[in-house]
Amino acid sequence: MAVRYEEDEKPEVSLTSMMDCIFLMLIFFLVSSQLKKVEKEVPLELPTACVTQSVKATPDLIKVSVTSKGELYVNSRPVGSAGLRAALTEAKRENPDRRIRLDGDVYAPFRSIVQVIDTCQQEGLTVVGIHTADGLQK
Repeated sequence: MAVRYEEDEKPEVSLTSMMDCIFLMLIFFLVSSQLKKVEKEVPLELPTACVTQSVKATPDLIKVSVTSKGELYVNSRPVGSAGLRAALTEAKRENPDRRIRLDGDVYAPFRSIVQVIDTCQQEGLTVVGIHTADGLQK
């Protein structure tokens, strides 16, 4: 004797596990995109030089920026004269051979540039490079 069953429920696809996977992927991408924070660039117009040497930036490189108004920034953080000395003292303590890259605006006061170089020398940081734009590019 054949038994007949009435189908009250239609077959359906369970989306719960797929939604869990999508949610986990969303969290992964949000967290991984926040791990590398883009450093805010100081708006500078770099002076051009026809003879430049391309140097690869290293993770321990310290960028000292001087704006056209003479404001000082260390790794894109605004600092004054005392803050510059404190940052360079800390850099010297961590690594005596630390490299400094000076990013000076083309209209920056020369006294501010000299102040940065003088502070580097006083702190014993002798590897100082000046960042310029390539004058040969068109």
